[in-house]
Amino acid sequence: MAPEPPLLSMSGITKSFPGVRALDGVDLDVQAGEVHCLLGQNGAGKSTLIKVLAGAHQPGSGTIRWRGEEVTLRSPIAAMRLGIATIYQELDLVEHLSVAENVHLGHEPTAAGFVVRGRAARSSAAALLERLGHPEIDPARLVGDLSAAQQQIVSMARALSHDVRLIVMDEPSAALDPDEVDNLFRIVGDLTADGVAVVYISHRLEEIRRIGDRVTVLKDGRAVAGGLPAKSTPTREVVALMTGRNVEYVFPERPAAPPDGVPVLTVEGLSRRGEFAPLDLQVRPGEIVGLAGLVGSGRSEILETVYGARRPDTGRVLVDGKPLRPGSVRAAVRAGLGLAPEERKAQALLMLESVTRNVSVSSMSRFARAGWIDRGAELGAARAAVRELSLRPDNPNVPVRTLSGGNQQKAVLARWLLRGCRVLLLDEPTRGVDVGARAELYAVVRRLADEGLAVLLVSSEVPEVLGLADRVLVLREGSVVHTAPARELDEHRVLDLVMEGSPAS
Repeated sequence: MAPEPPLLSMSGITKSFPGVRALDGVDLDVQAGEVHCLLGQNGAGKSTLIKVLAGAHQPGSGTIRWRGEEVTLRSPIAAMRLGIATIYQELDLVEHLSVAENVHLGHEPTAAGFVVRGRAARSSAAALLERLGHPEIDPARLVGDLSAAQQQIVSMARALSHDVRLIVMDEPSAALDPDEVDNLFRIVGDLTADGVAVVYISHRLEEIRRIGDRVTVLKDGRAVAGGLPAKSTPTREVVALMTGRNVEYVFPERPAAPPDGVPVLTVEGLSRRGEFAPLDLQVRPGEIVGLAGLVGSGRSEILETVYGARRPDTGRVLVDGKPLRPGSVRAAVRAGLGLAPEERKAQALLMLESVTRNVSVSSMSRFARAGWIDRGAELGAARAAVRELSLRPDNPNVPVRTLSGGNQQKAVLARWLLRGCRVLLLDEPTRGVDVGARAELYAVVRRLADEGLAVLLVSSEVPEVLGLADRVLVLREGSVVHTAPARELDEHRVLDLVMEGSPAS
């Protein structure tokens, strides 16, 4: 008798975006009734793969088989009709609709050809919520009034409202407390006991061991291991699979002795509820301090709060010992802070404007003469900044949209140099930058620090943090779990800390 085929089999899946090959021949097999865990660092291809499975992305090549039959998932509706449901980390619920309306959204119950609303819809939703062990959630209540854990239960109920046979859960425990995680695992156990398969994505290896049956590890768009036993594969082996790299990182040499001057940036007890716990840190002139952690650890939120783009719940930010007005970008910039954000095209650059205007935009008062802009002075200042950072092409009149990713980032840095900033906040400074340009940017940042700039760096690339920073704060779930000179850490140690946790030291 022939063995039963896998519930799901994805073979040789590829997917490319402009300039990026996100998936490069990925294979994934999932059996009915199992929890198959998908692991990988940021950028490994996990999100792209599950969007292909959900029908949100079309693969460039490869085949998908469902219960042994080849299928084409042309849309999320097509995937759902087969029995594949996806619960994303950012839940796609409609807050101003009721629980019952969200559960049945897009496939409202009907009778005699008419959509059934009111009591029948609420009764159907209540039955699903009871199956999930949450009869206390009122189907008539607005979703926007529910807690994060309750909203996740509603998302599961919506998945079960279809004849679902496979549920993809993307970081489902990210916003849950320990008791809620236990309840989530109970629900997953009940689903798999009924033959439903679960693809479970998490950065938390302790969860993988508790709930997983098998593990597939992605790295750089490829499956470097598939079908590993979740409970018995050593953590070190999994981490090694996740962190093996094809890209060489070329970092400038650090100073022999760490900077020991008076801190220019001081953060005291800074926190934002639900994002990061009270934080203390200092950055001295000439020092690069790195924040290492996974998505959801609070890295970017810390930078934006220091910069004044978010208002803290507690604590304060001081520059040269003087506190800044909380939640004020203007106060931060006037005090000498500059931010190069993660999404530079959307958050930092005027894509249709020239390099000159992008460099000068934060310093326009320097070029104002009796209500008019001195274009010659503006162009001259921009030209000098462009030359200092070796931006190419060195013509500041070209539109910034025509530059490569690395040179667009240099334009952002040039803006803050022209402004005379003393503290540079870098969020994912080499995202979308090719390998050669990375080395140039590393050299630029190190040179600026050597000239006295204080730098606070965030990167999802652990080697980047370790290679560029003088000192590293390791974050896990919004809290600092370890602080050490970068020389005393390696990539495996940092990943162990961010995944498993450790007492602060």
